[in-house]
Amino acid sequence: MKKLATHQALWTATGALLLLCSLAQAADERPAGGPEDAAGNVEEGETAQAVEPADTAAAMTPEVASSTEPGPVEGSAGEYERGGDHDSSQSASSASEANPESAAPGDEPPELTREAAVFFPGLAIDTLTGESGIESADVPLADAVTVAEEKEASRTLKLLGGEVPSGTYQRLSWSATELFEGIPVSTPVLAVNGKLPGPTLCLTAAVHGDELNGIEMVRRVMHDLDPQKLSGAVIGVPIVNLQGFRAGSRYLPDRRDLNRYFPGNPHGSAASRIAYSFFTEVIRHCDALIDLHTGSFERANLPQLRADLRNPDVVTLTHGFGATVILHSDPEAGTLRYAASRIGIPAVTLEAGGPSELELKEVMHGVKGIDTLLNTLGMVKKTRLRGDPEPVYYRSVWVRADRGGILLADVGLGSTVRRGDLLGTITDPMNNASTNLYAPFSGRIIGMARNQVVMPGFAAFHVGIQTAEASAADSSNTDDTMLMHESESTNDDYIDGMSE
Repeated sequence: MKKLATHQALWTATGALLLLCSLAQAADERPAGGPEDAAGNVEEGETAQAVEPADTAAAMTPEVASSTEPGPVEGSAGEYERGGDHDSSQSASSASEANPESAAPGDEPPELTREAAVFFPGLAIDTLTGESGIESADVPLADAVTVAEEKEASRTLKLLGGEVPSGTYQRLSWSATELFEGIPVSTPVLAVNGKLPGPTLCLTAAVHGDELNGIEMVRRVMHDLDPQKLSGAVIGVPIVNLQGFRAGSRYLPDRRDLNRYFPGNPHGSAASRIAYSFFTEVIRHCDALIDLHTGSFERANLPQLRADLRNPDVVTLTHGFGATVILHSDPEAGTLRYAASRIGIPAVTLEAGGPSELELKEVMHGVKGIDTLLNTLGMVKKTRLRGDPEPVYYRSVWVRADRGGILLADVGLGSTVRRGDLLGTITDPMNNASTNLYAPFSGRIIGMARNQVVMPGFAAFHVGIQTAEASAADSSNTDDTMLMHESESTNDDYIDGMSE
């Protein structure tokens, strides 16, 4: 019995030893970990990383955090008619009635997320090859070049399936959709990757196909850059809405406004899919974004930056432009500026001039502003003096036509007006009766309609109010007339009075 017990103990110990050896061998052969496939398995050769949702509110003040709650991104898909006004509370229902496809569940945008690792605010580390050596904590945009130079990060830029080595210029191609014949629509993307490390600035133009000034701005800026002297990278997309551009239209072929669908959805409408592709393949590679626009529907804008001035990096962008009017405004859900800011990419909109024509004065203003910004950020070494700073406007309203007829302006862009000043007249071409439009308060004309035939309700003059931010937020001293105008400006003025 003792011998049997001894043999049993020996076999038990041997079995345990063999089991431990087999487990150790399996552990050596198992990959370090990778993204799970549909069955929950981990693919070989990959490293599993958790993708965290964007946490932009943590770096903002409580006021900013409260203003960046998730909202509808599709926007008003029913905004198809020229100069059409829509009440914001009714836009969703009107969009559904005008185009049932726009209200389909597939158009619901996916939750915005950021890449797991961060180079600068908004730049995913996988846009560069090699280790950057920069901590994932946010780096202020104003210090981006200095920090990059200290870390001497590798500067091979990966974009749209290609690689742009440091110190080179390349023309890439982005395709998000195709024509009815099944032919892909290929949009040029210009990339200048500097020899020296630094942030990545993105320039986008013609999100609305009939806005031409931004196209020429991007061309002049991009072809004037020297990759051997540039710190960081500049990505320029001269014509985002190529189909609208070819048709001379603000909209996509399905009459949707592309700038109401960001960040888009890969399974949604045509506009949603294009927006998703552009946002995912291009915008996510940016540290900062300048979106170039003009006025809409035969309106012209004084060169101005639309910006959320509660974001310090956005303030850095606005200061870098030099002598340019600044209009504080929250980005509207569905716009490119809104979607970029939601994932931590500081973004501003530059409005300059009107649609359907090239205006060299406005183009030169925009080019000088962008060049000055590159210099301010330390990306290029140029000296540009832009003169005295322009004022900042925390509030603005549109003065609308109360009657139909021929609109003739008595003021021009940039004019300073006082309350009660005559802005223009509307004359009935049949009975010659005229109606005057007056400034409801003192300010400056930062946008206006060109002389044309208008209908009642048409937004004719955009007046900016220079005031302290605190008083702008305080409505206790505002009269009923001011409240009426501001309520209109917050809702339907956005659609037909502002291009963005």
